[in-house]
Amino acid sequence: MPYERPADEDPPGAARRAPGRRDLLRMLPALGGFAALGGGTRAWAAQAEHAAGTGAGHPAAPGARHPAGGITRAGTRTDVNGRADGDDAGSGGSGRGGRGVGVSGIVKPLPEDVFVVHGTNAETRWEALGDVGHLVPNDRFFVRNHTSTPLIDAATWRLRVHGSGVRRPHEFRYDDLRALPSVTLDAAIECAGNGRSFFGSQQGSPAPGTPWRLGGIGVARWRGVPLATVLRLAGLLPGAVDVLPRGLDAPFVSDGVDLGPVRRPLPVAKALKDVLLAYEMNGEPLPPDHGFPVRLVVPSWIGIASIKWVGDIEVSAEPLSSPWDTRFYRMFGPGHPAGGGPPLTTQVVKSAFELPWDASLPAGRSHVLRGRSWSGTGRIVRVEVSTDGGGTWRPADLRGPRQRAAWSSWRLTWRPPGPGVHTLLARATDETGATQPAVTPHNTFGYLFDAVVAHPVTVFTP
Repeated sequence: MPYERPADEDPPGAARRAPGRRDLLRMLPALGGFAALGGGTRAWAAQAEHAAGTGAGHPAAPGARHPAGGITRAGTRTDVNGRADGDDAGSGGSGRGGRGVGVSGIVKPLPEDVFVVHGTNAETRWEALGDVGHLVPNDRFFVRNHTSTPLIDAATWRLRVHGSGVRRPHEFRYDDLRALPSVTLDAAIECAGNGRSFFGSQQGSPAPGTPWRLGGIGVARWRGVPLATVLRLAGLLPGAVDVLPRGLDAPFVSDGVDLGPVRRPLPVAKALKDVLLAYEMNGEPLPPDHGFPVRLVVPSWIGIASIKWVGDIEVSAEPLSSPWDTRFYRMFGPGHPAGGGPPLTTQVVKSAFELPWDASLPAGRSHVLRGRSWSGTGRIVRVEVSTDGGGTWRPADLRGPRQRAAWSSWRLTWRPPGPGVHTLLARATDETGATQPAVTPHNTFGYLFDAVVAHPVTVFTP
């Protein structure tokens, strides 16, 4: 699916007037793509006006205000399990299109053939990726939110960089960032809880939280400014230790305690290495659900590090912390330290088939099994597939890009021996030698499931 960007994109300030044709084209990805036109041009234009804050009866910021800019929010949200559990500091969904933020906090439409909605989160169905290339289109990219998607006015948005680790605290406007030298990066964003459901269904030890299968991941082409550039412009000091980006989403409440907006520290070494302040996704301005106007992209790390809707970055000469690296996103439970393991960082090795769960395949013919594998520690160098529940294994044919921060596609031809239920397995190995195990040790919150997943299919007689 090609990505096109209007040749004459209006400046951010243009959102203050009623949107014209170029504005509507620019907003198209954020509003659900050309599918949004199904309700007629007038309805679509009204939806665009609402998102831009220019429509009649829709003030620019009817919700909470923030020093960083005008923001419309659905309000404080509480996780149903009293805990945070995922990644792409993301969003939720109603399963339907419509104006503004959906009933569960997501802006974009969530068609049932593309997404499985889990409260405030939307998981991509793997079969919905079978007809797309290396990059996941914005309208199929999974969503992970702790609260709900805020609608932010780029014209009044500011990024404040401050703290004891910089000598020149600075505020950046949206246009300021876009004027800086940019880089483009293909990278995965993956929820730390991706695969959580298999702790229960496959290993018999359920973990609370969003019951992701393997659809809490997506790869996109991100464009933006290296975080290192912004830190140096603010006068990064040699003694700086940690960087704490803070999102502009509504406060998160857990067990009755207001934990504030999502935020999580990064060590300065990682911040300077490869972290991006992204303002484009697949050649378009970030959609609201994916962090508009600016988000972090932290390659190879768990998704909670890639803070969306970032409006504030504290740089400190002392170690920093937040609930998202103390209470959550650490390993707790048997086999882990009594007070919890260290904060989670790098993702693990995983594989998935581009097939529906419990897929049905006709007997008497060959089928090309396709899938993708990825790792936070290195490029994928080998994928093995079993079509008999692990009795035998064959090497799959790796195809397409093999990028360290993204995923690798593969394929294998299989002719089922006959009708009945069959179990497909895919096992990947990366360039460091890390391989998917048969079992993932249990942890209380169900993070980092990396075991080989047993994918059931039914072969039938046509």
